[in-house]
Amino acid sequence: MPPRKNSPAHGKTAQSEDHGDEWVFHSRKERLYQGEQIRERVPHADHAVWKPPRKHRDPIELLEVSNRYRLPNLVPVRYGRMSRSPFTFLRGSAGLMAHDLATTPTTGIQVQACGDCHLLNFGLFATPERNLIFDINDFDETLPAPWEWDVKRLAISFAVAARDNRLSDKEARGIAVESVRAYRERLRKFSKMSPLDVWYDRLDAQSIIDMAPNSEIKKFREQVIAKARMRVGDYLYPKISSEVGGRRRLIDQPPILFHVYEKGFMKNVRLTLQDYRLSLPHERRVLFDRYRLEDIAVKAVGIGSVGTYCFVGLFFSAENHPLLLQFKEACPSVLAPYAGKSEYENQGQRVVTGQRLMQSSSDIFLGWTRSQNGRYFFVRQLRDMKMSAPIEGISAARMKMYAEWCGLTLARAHAKSGDAALISGYLGKTDSFDQAIGKFAIAYADQTAKDHAMLLAAEKSGRINVLREEE
Repeated sequence: MPPRKNSPAHGKTAQSEDHGDEWVFHSRKERLYQGEQIRERVPHADHAVWKPPRKHRDPIELLEVSNRYRLPNLVPVRYGRMSRSPFTFLRGSAGLMAHDLATTPTTGIQVQACGDCHLLNFGLFATPERNLIFDINDFDETLPAPWEWDVKRLAISFAVAARDNRLSDKEARGIAVESVRAYRERLRKFSKMSPLDVWYDRLDAQSIIDMAPNSEIKKFREQVIAKARMRVGDYLYPKISSEVGGRRRLIDQPPILFHVYEKGFMKNVRLTLQDYRLSLPHERRVLFDRYRLEDIAVKAVGIGSVGTYCFVGLFFSAENHPLLLQFKEACPSVLAPYAGKSEYENQGQRVVTGQRLMQSSSDIFLGWTRSQNGRYFFVRQLRDMKMSAPIEGISAARMKMYAEWCGLTLARAHAKSGDAALISGYLGKTDSFDQAIGKFAIAYADQTAKDHAMLLAAEKSGRINVLREEE
């Protein structure tokens, strides 16, 4: 049946309308025309301009607000990771950018948005069938929201990363434009495909190898993919655990990895695991029941997530085959103040639902739970061939190819939940929107550099505490 009225596919215009007991679908031609009409109201050129909001905009204050759910002792670690460069600052400031993007022009068309759509939240990982694919791999902030916000954050991330690699602004803008071009052209192709064909579409490892323009790049991609295949839990667990009293235990590395010794903690963990188990499909519960919990510890992960509760659970089967699961706290999306609250009370369910909707294939252990103290979590394997592309020091040409993959992937993710024809009608067949976003990306890259400088100044003045880890 058609999507529900409050689903991402239903913006101000939609693929279908409710006429009493009958659903009436609009043709692709009609939806393309609707998109063209929206373009009259919101011209492409409007997206090219970035101006900070007129009201007081203090990036440090906005970052501090985002710390309200975080462990106080890990906030300095978060700032330390963000302080390394403008790009790491951008990675850790999704809430700040959401605040800014909410002031920019929008078409009013919603999709299931990633919410933190920067280039390192794309990468390789294994499907349940053990195929290696390239897809979006971070959904902490996912929520139905304007499609433009994901497109803009992705383009900006390429512009900022290109500058970090000391590429020229012309090159940085060209790379940002490439991500949008790939998105626009691929979305138009999706608008002509059946919903099932869109749903089955994916970018797998072999396709990435086959797309290599020469033998040198092909060999490089084969090496990266071979390395990704080694990044599985039974390869990782000996590095972060050791034998203690005849049992395997995770190794404390405070403040990055440490145990909790509060009274009643393990009892609460086991109750939380029961709740998680019920979020899994029945056949996955059978699989999960073949493992037992051996140890669990807090682990600081990423940049934007540092300070939120995140646990690593070490499980073993009857024959001591290891399984590492990550229990990551799910707080309200940074998009919520601007796009509206999630329909799900459990924020972990929000993340899992959005991930399943946007990805071409999702982790076999993906689920959600609620702790006894009321915190929400989503669960997935800690490492299952998951790997982001190495971007430090790469050439403009290689970064441009990576921008294309990300644009193609984002288009498929948006086409699954949104109206590809409606958005395509707005985008059109020329590159005017691409160029507008390229200009916007450079302007916002300037803003990111200024905000990063303000973070360093806040540290120097003593306004914030920063803890830098050894590289």
